[in-house]
Amino acid sequence: MAVTLTHRDSVSILDLGDDENRWSPEWLENVGALLDEVASGEPTALVTTATGKFFTNGLDLEWLMANSDKWEWYVERIHGLLARVLTLPVPTIAAMNGHAFGAGAMLAMAHDFRVMRTDRGYLCFPEVDIRIPFTPGMAALIQSKVSQQTAVASMTTGKRYGGEDALAVGLVDFTSDEAGLLDTAVATVAPLVGKDVETLSKIKETMFATAAAALRSSAK
Repeated sequence: MAVTLTHRDSVSILDLGDDENRWSPEWLENVGALLDEVASGEPTALVTTATGKFFTNGLDLEWLMANSDKWEWYVERIHGLLARVLTLPVPTIAAMNGHAFGAGAMLAMAHDFRVMRTDRGYLCFPEVDIRIPFTPGMAALIQSKVSQQTAVASMTTGKRYGGEDALAVGLVDFTSDEAGLLDTAVATVAPLVGKDVETLSKIKETMFATAAAALRSSAK
């Protein structure tokens, strides 16, 4: 299934796909195009979710191995997406239906709120184990959303957090069973639809100025 955008009343629901939802160049382009639609349309809020076992597993390592000469270009695209979601001028929530690893977990962190299933799925920053250090922008993003204690525990260990563990340390804001996941996400952001986009944009740009600047410094 391709990346899709649907609506539940005034709330936009971005579905990242039904496989591992790896960040191929085509996937990044498709997500970006749908975010254009969200940002330029009627007053809305954004729920980002997926279908199946994975929320998103992050980097498309297979594509990257075949295109190693495009590493810098690829990282720029990733940083651009994370910065955009971080400062999107509408209320946002990640409804984590399954596993969120690496850049996939960072995408969840870039949203205003996060809800995670209690019965399946892990949130994990595996960089220490796969020997890919965090870029300054990625580190700043995570650190802008959690306590320093949680940042150290999650970023230096590669620990996999289930829903309840993630809630306990502040990586997510809510948990839900599978049946209630989307309803919880929509109920969180639907009352926020209609906030002035210019004001909300300025608030987010100020709140996350350090992380956004670090991400954008390499996002051409």
